[in-house]
Amino acid sequence: MNDIRNFCIIAHIDHGKSTLADRLLEATGTVTKREMRDQLLDQMDIERERGITIKLQPVRMNYSSGGKDCVLNLIDTPGHVDFTYEVSRSLAAVEGAILLVDATQGVQAQTIGNLYLALDQDLAVIPVVNKIDLPNADRDRTRDEIVHLLGCRPEDILYASGKTGVGVPEILETVIKRVPPPAGETSRPLRALVFDSTYDPYKGVVAFVRVVDGELRAGDRLRLAAGNVTSETLEVGYFKPKMKAADRLVAGDIGYIVTGLKDIESCRVGDTVTVPNFRELGVTPLPGYKQITPMVFAGIFPQEGDEFDKLREAMLKLKLNDASLTFEPERQTALGFGFRTGLLGLLHLEIVQERLKREHNLDVVVTTPSVAYRVEKTDDTSMVAKSPQDLPDRTNIRSIAEPWVKADIIVPREFIGGVMALVQEKRGLYRDTEYMTAEASSASRVLLHYELPLSSILVDFYDRLKSASSGYASLSYEFLDYRPADVVRMDILVAEEPVEALASIVYEDAAARIGRRICETLKESLPRQQFEIKIQAAIGAKIVASERLAPYRKDVIGYLSGGDWTRKQKLLNKQKKGKKRMAKQGRVEIPPEVFFKVLKKKE
Repeated sequence: MNDIRNFCIIAHIDHGKSTLADRLLEATGTVTKREMRDQLLDQMDIERERGITIKLQPVRMNYSSGGKDCVLNLIDTPGHVDFTYEVSRSLAAVEGAILLVDATQGVQAQTIGNLYLALDQDLAVIPVVNKIDLPNADRDRTRDEIVHLLGCRPEDILYASGKTGVGVPEILETVIKRVPPPAGETSRPLRALVFDSTYDPYKGVVAFVRVVDGELRAGDRLRLAAGNVTSETLEVGYFKPKMKAADRLVAGDIGYIVTGLKDIESCRVGDTVTVPNFRELGVTPLPGYKQITPMVFAGIFPQEGDEFDKLREAMLKLKLNDASLTFEPERQTALGFGFRTGLLGLLHLEIVQERLKREHNLDVVVTTPSVAYRVEKTDDTSMVAKSPQDLPDRTNIRSIAEPWVKADIIVPREFIGGVMALVQEKRGLYRDTEYMTAEASSASRVLLHYELPLSSILVDFYDRLKSASSGYASLSYEFLDYRPADVVRMDILVAEEPVEALASIVYEDAAARIGRRICETLKESLPRQQFEIKIQAAIGAKIVASERLAPYRKDVIGYLSGGDWTRKQKLLNKQKKGKKRMAKQGRVEIPPEVFFKVLKKKE
């Protein structure tokens, strides 16, 4: 195993991880020039369109160094804060990490967040300054920031360009020198960590594993320790980067196992693949991962009521491929049966919605996202409200607590005022300021530490932060604790009918402003009807905001060429009565895109 190195690339979003991975694949000859394309490891169309990595992706490379053949197992990871769980799972499967920093942007918030995750796993960290070919690259400033962050020597930092390939051979050599070979023994009973999985309609569940001890061949019996199921291994292999069958997987390898299991829920991320009689042999399952806590909850309902079973199957397959996703059945009067879904952020919600549409051909309605509130009731019981519908009547509530997060914001010094004003508006509490270099006077950027209510940064905080800093600020956050909150449930009524999907939990002092904004957005977005539509925001029986959407007007007197005015008045009165009748009977169908428009503009 001395010839195996397992490592991953960690960085802030858009610092060039996938581009550097392309150059590593080229330099090791893993992919031919004919097969090469940009962002090769980004398998999903959404990743290519948005230019971001959503899923971790492993690949096996062969490389000769000093006359010795080495196997390099690379895992490319996402950079956005919503996909931190993908990064933490990747780090648990490797011994080293390349910390990539963009020379034009310097150290960013998620650079620090991902670095701390790597240090928690006690990994060998190799700092690399990327994009040095760009004319606005500032190598010296970036070097000083990394030295200040890591406490390493300047000569330990590598310089590279993922675009041109400069410095890539040096990175490969450094990985072999600095990243320790994997521990573990092939002679011991099998233990392999499931760090990801996917579902194939022909093969069943395919588990992505890091083999810690022992070996596994096709035809061997295996057991999933936590899932408590036994199966026969149909195939084992590596990622090159497509799946390539092999004779066996041995200790230290990263590869895949075709389990043959059709029950999607039996193979969970973090489980240990081992031998069937592991208990008799005294084999201890691997510790796996800590359970992820969802930060945001939203209802997902099929647009067509008869597609609930199809949605459930799609959610199970997404859960297999996205371990941070949680869901439980939910029923709403207007929307029928669906799922209350737990996610890590709003981008995560968008990606789930898009994947349901593209991969499973499902049109869904998404309700307004909410955080989980802790409610103390007057009868001395407590509950967790994950949606506005869960919130009991105000007379039964003693107190409500909301989740707060610890936020790190990195921003150039000249934009500190605008960023501080924004965070203060979002009810943030300032903690302290940290300079990005050892000399405070020479630091062009600062790290602001804040505490914020999670609900304040759900919808548009990131966009407004970018606006306040001309695009230069970056944000990273993690859960802190629960604190008292003065919030109420606000209902939205369209044509005097409450729309459950648009109900939300808001701060009482901001309810009128948010209600007015939602009503205005609905007025702009809803299709007009033959009758007037009343749009209202209400807290209990009190209307706090209201708008009216004018009806289509049919010219019923257009064909009259003359005569007494009473003829025209008679027709107009008849039309007015008809519209009143329609308004009483009419239901307004709200298109799915309207829900997301309201969500985007709510704050």
